[in-house]
Amino acid sequence: MQLESTLTCPRCAHQATETMPTDACWFFYECKSCGVLLRPLEGDCCVFCSYGATPCPPVQAAADGTPSAAACCGPQIVGAN
Repeated sequence: MQLESTLTCPRCAHQATETMPTDACWFFYECKSCGVLLRPLEGDCCVFCSYGATPCPPVQAAADGTPSAAACCGPQIVGAN
C-alpha cells in the first residue's frame, strides 16, 4: 500500500506530495501555490481520490480485495497543512 500521493491543483497545476492518513479523509486541501481550496469531486471520498496520483489507503485496500475495506475512510479531516 502506498501512503504518499502527489496532489495536482486543477487551477494552477502545482504539485505537492503528501502523506495520506490511514484512519481519516482529507476533505479539504489548500493549494500551496495559488491557495484554492480543493474539495473531493462528486463520487470521491477525499482530495486524494480526486486530485492525487494515488487514491487513499481505504480505496487501495478495497481495490486489493481486503476484507472490510469497502467502507471508505474514517472521520474526515477538515483541513490540511
